[in-house]
Amino acid sequence: MQLNTLLKKTGFAAALCLSVAATANAQQVEDTTKPFVPSGKLWGYAFGDYAYKGASDNIGTTAAPVYRGGSNQYTGMAANANFFQWRRIYLGYNYEISKKFSAEFLLAAEDDFNAGLDNQGAGDVLQNGKFSPYVKLANIRWKNIFKNSDFVFGQVSTPSFAKTGRNDQTSEEVWGYRSIERTIADIRRTPSFDFGASLQGWFNKDATFGYDVMVSNGTAAKVAGNSYKWFSGDIWAKFLDKKLIVDLYQDYEKLNWGVYVPGGNNGPLYSDRNMTKLFVAYQTKKFTAGFEGFRNTILGGNKVTGIDGKTYYRTEKEMDYSIFVKGRIVSTASGDPKLGFFARYDNYDPSGNLSSVVGDANTKSYSNVGVSQYEPTTKEQFVTFGLDFQPIKNVHIMPNVWMNTYNSAIDVTGANSKGTKYSTMNSLITGIKGTDAVYRLTLYWIYGK
Repeated sequence: MQLNTLLKKTGFAAALCLSVAATANAQQVEDTTKPFVPSGKLWGYAFGDYAYKGASDNIGTTAAPVYRGGSNQYTGMAANANFFQWRRIYLGYNYEISKKFSAEFLLAAEDDFNAGLDNQGAGDVLQNGKFSPYVKLANIRWKNIFKNSDFVFGQVSTPSFAKTGRNDQTSEEVWGYRSIERTIADIRRTPSFDFGASLQGWFNKDATFGYDVMVSNGTAAKVAGNSYKWFSGDIWAKFLDKKLIVDLYQDYEKLNWGVYVPGGNNGPLYSDRNMTKLFVAYQTKKFTAGFEGFRNTILGGNKVTGIDGKTYYRTEKEMDYSIFVKGRIVSTASGDPKLGFFARYDNYDPSGNLSSVVGDANTKSYSNVGVSQYEPTTKEQFVTFGLDFQPIKNVHIMPNVWMNTYNSAIDVTGANSKGTKYSTMNSLITGIKGTDAVYRLTLYWIYGK
């Protein structure tokens, strides 16, 4: 009797389990066959600091200062300055139009430096001193326009910075601390976003090999100023269970294409630029190390005034590399990061062809005319390090040190075969070594993600 009762109860339980399973399976099938419903998501993030500038580079005088570093952060800001500062505020909206199409929109306000503090007036600041956003991204994505490839049109992240939503393979994504500093190509203002058309693809179903190619204006958020186009692209691969990343990038842009005028003293300016960049990183959940290096060549980047009174344009070559590490020190009970660290070193040398320029017996003076961020006279060494404390997910409190050191690439005592002193050719040729050193407490938070 007991055995019979047990069998009945067991059979009833089994039937009940099968019924529940069948219902769940039917529900699952029903869910997958539901018509697509368009949906959107509002998101954003912000980071800013309390900063104190402990040292400032100045190779001029107090009355007539001369700063190096172009539009680098903190260039031209006096020592002992201290301030609260926004460095980026994002407000974005992503919308899934259909299974095949999605749209992205992003407003950004970046670097609220003002001329009253840093002598530059850099950043997204209006004439009345107020911080102002601009349209950074606005694009539409056609997913799988053909197998494993998306087509993107509009203002979009460029190949060296592209966030495809399916892979993290760019240096900015792996470095992960844009809240501390840009990547080396971004510092030199290779556009991280631009208006154009992009094709992003994967060579295999596991997405361990892929590509991204783009043709665009080359002017970022600004309207096109000429008909020349910027061509860029990269190919990337992931190995060792996607822990090892290799990304090779190339771009080309025509800048000026002058028309020769017979009999003129100033020759036509023919200028273009092309960059080759390699990024390699090994990443795990607890530790990441990376290397990024580029070679940029700018045809006609140096304007030379000759002793003969004529003007010449000479090629400029730059190299830059960056090494970084980051990792966890403490994790939460659930395995999320609680306390981490980061450190990075960059070495920038824009003087690849400068010795031949200043060594030419006909050179009287020279100046940079190609790309403003590639002034050829000054070498830079950048160092940053700090801690990353996360009291909760998506909130970062980061005490950090930011230092950039400048030195001349040319010996101030040198002269060419005609006896022209190098120091008279360009005011930045000096034996003075200077450093911009800033001590910061950075706060970074993310919402809607």
